[in-house]
Amino acid sequence: MERRNFIKIAPLAGLAGAIAPAGVLASAMNARSASVMGAAMPDRQYQVNLLHRIARPVVENMSRGTLKKNMPLEKGPGYGLAVEKVTYLEAFARCISGLAPWLALPDDTTAEGKLRQEVRGQVLQGIVNAVNPSSPDYLNFRSEGQPLVDAAYLCQTFMRAPEALWQPLDNATKANVVKELKELRRIRPAYNNWLLFAGMVEAFLLSISEEWEPMRTMVATRKIQEWYAGDGFYSDGPQFSLDYYNGYVIHPMFTDMLKVLVDKGQWAKADLEQGIKRMQRYAELQERMIAPDGTYPALGRSMTYRTAAFQPLVQLALQHQLPEGVTPAQVRCAMTAIMKNIFEMEGTFDKQGWLQLGICGHQPEVADVYTSTGSLYICTNGFLALGLPATDPFWTDPAAEWTAQKVWSGKKIKKDYHVNY
Repeated sequence: MERRNFIKIAPLAGLAGAIAPAGVLASAMNARSASVMGAAMPDRQYQVNLLHRIARPVVENMSRGTLKKNMPLEKGPGYGLAVEKVTYLEAFARCISGLAPWLALPDDTTAEGKLRQEVRGQVLQGIVNAVNPSSPDYLNFRSEGQPLVDAAYLCQTFMRAPEALWQPLDNATKANVVKELKELRRIRPAYNNWLLFAGMVEAFLLSISEEWEPMRTMVATRKIQEWYAGDGFYSDGPQFSLDYYNGYVIHPMFTDMLKVLVDKGQWAKADLEQGIKRMQRYAELQERMIAPDGTYPALGRSMTYRTAAFQPLVQLALQHQLPEGVTPAQVRCAMTAIMKNIFEMEGTFDKQGWLQLGICGHQPEVADVYTSTGSLYICTNGFLALGLPATDPFWTDPAAEWTAQKVWSGKKIKKDYHVNY
């Protein structure tokens, strides 16, 4: 049985030499020294180092045109897709969708700022390679159905960081991106959360004043609204199932898509406001599901997506729209605890630094028939709050207990009750 590494800060700090430039290395070394003295690494520094540890193999290889050459291809039991046609777009698009808010922050001279500038450059070059037919890492948008899913994450990347990750691209690359996105109209989306993937692609095209297909956004919007089950939960299709797809996909993409439609005068603002309220209720429940030790229930399919399950909670933190009674500090502390539980478990990363199948460690038996190495990089969407500057109260407020910690230590908490919106 694999043992948890209880020396929680030193491994990440020691790794910084392999994953970060000199400034970040010095900062990490200082943090390691502090950990020996009994002090904890600041949550923001911890999350930045960890996000870079996760993302580096993907974005660095993609920028060099070596992702297909170097990324391992681990597959879930009974895997049923053409892995080499889908997993690389999965890895890159999912990874950068979570990086985007952080990369959207302005440059500065701090160690973090220098690292962010370096990673942004790698991501931009990776996008160029992804849509360049002459690149060894030209990614597949043209066959199989899966690319529709991950093109939506690419679009979400651009929607989250237009000035950092879309506008700097040269005109030829922009044209290549648009061409690949329009090729996806050949795909009929599944009758579930996939409707949002089709809608996200068209919403992005609308956002950059390209020709778009309103019907694909309309169907997605109407069906998601129709599938609302109540109390913050949408059904993933006509039949409800208890899993984290409200977190992985539905709440974030539904509200992101609606925001574009509203901003462009294509949809009623009231529907976006309702979507945000429902997302807030879901996030409120998510925060209550985080146990005192920073674990959470392993329920439903796609559990290998790890921290992406909590995307609504951190996206609302990023947008300064957390539900009433949920403070930024308690979200920060809860999410950091979750990250430590997951990513410090032996086996979560392989010896080369790539993510491995599992929830907490290497557990390939829990992977689904559509899950491969590339699928796992959606976990970066649990780090969206890094898009808040280091001076934001999310990062500067004193540490706070989250709800479960208060409950099970006999402290006062807010009463919970279902909502009717």
